[in-house]
Amino acid sequence: MSAEGPTIFVVDDDPSVLRSLERMFHTEGYAVRSFAQPRLMLACEPWPGPGCVVMDLRMPELNGLELQERLRQAGWRHPVVFISGAGDVPGAVRAMKAGAVDFLPKPVSAEVLLAAVLQALARDQASRAANAEREQLRLRFSTLSPREWDVCRGVARGLLNKQIAAELGTAEQTVRFQRGRVMAKLAVSSVPELVRLLDRLESRSGVNPQTE
Repeated sequence: MSAEGPTIFVVDDDPSVLRSLERMFHTEGYAVRSFAQPRLMLACEPWPGPGCVVMDLRMPELNGLELQERLRQAGWRHPVVFISGAGDVPGAVRAMKAGAVDFLPKPVSAEVLLAAVLQALARDQASRAANAEREQLRLRFSTLSPREWDVCRGVARGLLNKQIAAELGTAEQTVRFQRGRVMAKLAVSSVPELVRLLDRLESRSGVNPQTE
């Protein structure tokens, strides 16, 4: 498998279905890894590249919902598309609440399944982009010292240098110097730009990087 292109992971205890799906995805140009038993996929390290999981809901060892949870606990973050031969509305509801992209009844047409897979891959790509942006933002803000972080917060609140100095119990000249360092480290040239950057950090992570 290549870490560059998406990989489809297929889990189904029906050998004929497994072979059929594997052939279909290969024909569409995807790398495929197929597993006849849930434990075989759980034995693999989480895949670091892009992809999605297509799995049956009803399997004897672990059902699809249990496998989905076990994969999440093991560090897999790929979107899941469920397929099932049994009309299981409660199972479908639980699957969607657990984050599944789609729940498709067997027999499922190639067109419908491929559309669901494309949706799953798009979700995976968006998640990866958001994670990359979050990490890049965290790295930029991690260069700030605790006091520079305090000054950054004050600037973002619209406080003047003398107001920040009064809050922090330091000299206005010191705050002016630290403010300049904050702007340089974050590579921003204006207060609105700094505010937008801080908003993006908090919306992506919800965490003050200085507290971690």
